[in-house]
Amino acid sequence: MINPLLCSMLRAAVRSVLCSGARRTYSSRAPSTPDLSGICPPLATPFTTRGRVHYEQLAENLQRYSALPLRGFVVQGSTGEYAYLSREERLEVVRRVREMVPKEKLLIAGSGCESTQATVEMTLEMVKAGADAALVVTPCYYRARMNVAAMVHHYTTVADASPVPVILYSVPGNTGLDLPVDAIATLAQHPNIIGMKDSGGDVTRMGLIIHKTRHLGFQVLSGSAGFLLAGYSVGAVGGVCALANVLGAQLCELHRLCANALWDEARQLQYRLIEPNAAVTSRFGIPGLKTAMDWFGYHGGLCRPPLLPLAEQEQKDLRKVFTDNGWL
Repeated sequence: MINPLLCSMLRAAVRSVLCSGARRTYSSRAPSTPDLSGICPPLATPFTTRGRVHYEQLAENLQRYSALPLRGFVVQGSTGEYAYLSREERLEVVRRVREMVPKEKLLIAGSGCESTQATVEMTLEMVKAGADAALVVTPCYYRARMNVAAMVHHYTTVADASPVPVILYSVPGNTGLDLPVDAIATLAQHPNIIGMKDSGGDVTRMGLIIHKTRHLGFQVLSGSAGFLLAGYSVGAVGGVCALANVLGAQLCELHRLCANALWDEARQLQYRLIEPNAAVTSRFGIPGLKTAMDWFGYHGGLCRPPLLPLAEQEQKDLRKVFTDNGWL
């Protein structure tokens, strides 16, 4: 249950921080808020057989994606195996993608780290590398203490320091915690926190978040193709979906159908995306996604250990899911 008194106190605290002369001002920031509407693939990171980032294959994937009506790209999200990349590799991937992607395509860079200080430093470096916005995952190692106050302090500090807009990122499947609704409602009032990627899959919760924040211009993105239609139905503006690495054209079409209120057609398309999405996320994970990318002509390839390739039977099961839904 949302505690009105706590929420009021936290809002007052955030207003105090924003008005404090000790904080940097926002005078040098972009005057307009980026429109997040549309589909952004969270790019997978190709590797060579020796485990190095394969920048040539990344470029070839981006060349193929350039033919699709994507809003932009998320770089160094969970799908990009950011947790297994060094700081230098994370930054270099962002730099390379920025060189390859037109400026009109939004480049969102994952800059989240476990500590607030490290997240601020990484965000500033991501901006230098060319990021238009920062996607900041919830810190989770000491999850028992990651309460509303801790989250508000963390994200407020990052947003104060960031010269580009900040997007909250809640992915409980990986972190083991949801970003509390009270924290989101408070953080949505910050002028430099423009939206959220919600990968939890609880559409009721997503609807509540949108209900409490949309009057502020806060934009919510569905974090998975499995509930993309449901997200649109409660007011989400787009999606950051791993499946877009494989079926990007189809997810862009689902966005178009929903944007034009063609709900019957959208529903039929959504049905055919549910099982493939589950297969390349919760069931087989990134090894499954990369295997499917190879089938569809993209460079997926190997993951970085300790992630291992799919076993033979797993590949057969994955192919059956795509075949049964008419994609192979």
